[in-house]
Formats: sequence, C-alpha cells, structure tokens
Amino acid sequence: MPSLPLASPPSSLMLPLPFPVFFDDRWIGAHGIGRFAAMLAERLPLLPLQLPGKPTHPLDPWRLSRAIPPTPRPAVFFSPGYTAPLFPKIPFVFCIHDLNYLECPENRDPLKVLYFQTLTKRACAQATSILTVSEFTRHRLLNWLSIDPSKIHTVGNGVDPAYRPEGEPFSHPAPYLLCVSNRRPHKNEERLLQAFAQVAPSIDLPLLFTGPPTRELLETCTALGIQNRVRFLGWIPESQFPALYRSAHALLFPSLYEGFGLPVLEAMASGTPVLTSTETSLPEISAGAALLVNPRDPEAIALGIQQIALDSELRQNLRQKGLRRAKHFTWDQTAQGVHAALLAAIPE
Repeated sequence: MPSLPLASPPSSLMLPLPFPVFFDDRWIGAHGIGRFAAMLAERLPLLPLQLPGKPTHPLDPWRLSRAIPPTPRPAVFFSPGYTAPLFPKIPFVFCIHDLNYLECPENRDPLKVLYFQTLTKRACAQATSILTVSEFTRHRLLNWLSIDPSKIHTVGNGVDPAYRPEGEPFSHPAPYLLCVSNRRPHKNEERLLQAFAQVAPSIDLPLLFTGPPTRELLETCTALGIQNRVRFLGWIPESQFPALYRSAHALLFPSLYEGFGLPVLEAMASGTPVLTSTETSLPEISAGAALLVNPRDPEAIALGIQQIALDSELRQNLRQKGLRRAKHFTWDQTAQGVHAALLAAIPE
C-alpha cells in the first residue's frame, strides 16, 4: 500500500473491526484526501482492493462493483473519497470532502458536475453513512441532497505530530512568506500575486509557493515586477513540509473554496501565523486563530499581508491561538469517527 513519508512514527492506535472492511487505497497520495486516506489506513484494519487506474475515472463506480469480493461474512466497503460502487453488494460508507465542482465557478467542469449530479447523488442515497470533514461541507451536503441529517457525519481531519514548532528548519537562506498550493484556480494565486505586488516594496520577504509554476503565473510575476521576489519550490517531499511550515514568517492561504483547508491546520500546529479566507470552511477551521481577509479583493489581501508581515505582536498572538486551535484536531479522533460509522453499517 502506498504511504506518505512523514517525519513521525506511525500511530499506536489500531481500532478493531469485527468484520472485513474493504478499502479503496488508490486515494492515498500527496493531497488532502490522500492524507486522510493514509492516516486512516494506519489506524483501522482496512483491506485494500487491488484496483488499477485512478479512482476519479468515470467508469470507476462500475469497476468498484466488480472488485468487491464475495464473502460469507458480513462486510463493508469504505471509500475515503467520493467514489462508490454503482451496484453495491454490501453496505458501504464513503467520504465527500467538499462540493467544489458544483459550487466553485473557478473549477466547474461539465463532466464532473454530471458525475456528481448522477453517480455521486445516487451513491449518497445508497450509502449507509456519508462522512465529511467540516460542518460547512455537511450543511452544503444537506442543502444539495435533501437527506436525513443523521446520515451525514462530520469526522474532520487531523494534524500529524511532525507538525510542531520544534525541529529542523527548512533550507532557505532567509525568512519567507509561504503559500501551500497546487495551481488550481480556486487557490486564488493570481489575486495573491496582485496583493503581494502592492506591498512588496515595504516588506523585505520573498513569497514562496509549493509546486512548479505555470507559464501564466510566471507572466503575471513579470508583469507585476515581482519576478525576483517570488519563488516556486517545485515538488517538496512530504517529510520536508513540517520544516517548511515552521520556518515560514507566515502562511498565506486566501483560497476561494475549501472543504477543510489542511494547510491552515498544519501551519498552526507548526507555530506559524496564518492569513486565510473569510469564505467556505476556513473561518470554521481557523476559529479566530487566523487573520481573515476577503479573498476576492486584492487590496484586502494586501492589507492583511502587510499586517501579518510587519506586526510582531499580531504574529505572536496568532501563533499562540493557532497552537491551541490545532490541538483540537488529531488523526486518532478522525479515525474514531470513521470507526463508529463503519460499526454502525452492520448493526448487531
């Protein structure tokens, strides 16, 4: 099974299950759902299905139907993502992390909208339980599905103990502002660059982005005259992310749409002040421990960057609040919520 190389030992928690639970481990990877899947696989005795291809393929519900093996014992299927078997042979539980493709215009894709409106909605009606990671997404699901509220459970996300203030620093020669992102439109990078350009003359800090650049972003940097102040780090091994967070002056995360916003939590746990968005799940997750800005207004983002970069008292206040807030989220708690849903799938 693929794993994510974190800088901490695996959890000692292993929650027993009295029946087999088949698991789509293809979701494990270097992204939010991937982290969720990997952390649950460490804490629950899940049985990976040997499936080819990506779980996001349009034919995957049919593939899942064929891949779940017959068993004389009661059994459950669990998907950490939004895919589920088209013709379920056994009870199943799956997780919908957000409704990004339906609700975020920047990411709207007609085929994905069709997938959600047909296959995902059908799966929601068939599932024993639907899991999600924030109250924001739970409420959005209730509005979308018109379903019994008791069927949808918020299990949250966690933060690995590797994300802490103490530890090795990241290998960068100077303090920096950090944006953990992936070039998807809802990450709002164009507006962040516009905002950074407004305050760059008064702030002696570079802005670092995770991941490789796109041609459009490089052209934007050049047009704004900040090409020497912005650096794209390319692919960063998961084991280096704790150091990357803890060495940052602040995390800038003015996203337009998040079902949870894991970088906000990881930065807080690392003792790094956070600037984030007033929209979707981000006020819920940050809960007063981050500086919130209107992500659609570059001037508001610029003012926030200036505040968090120059006001040491504000940064210290956010640091302390963030450390306290991060303690409310653990992967063990998330696993316990999933465990309860799995047990309820086959009543005694």
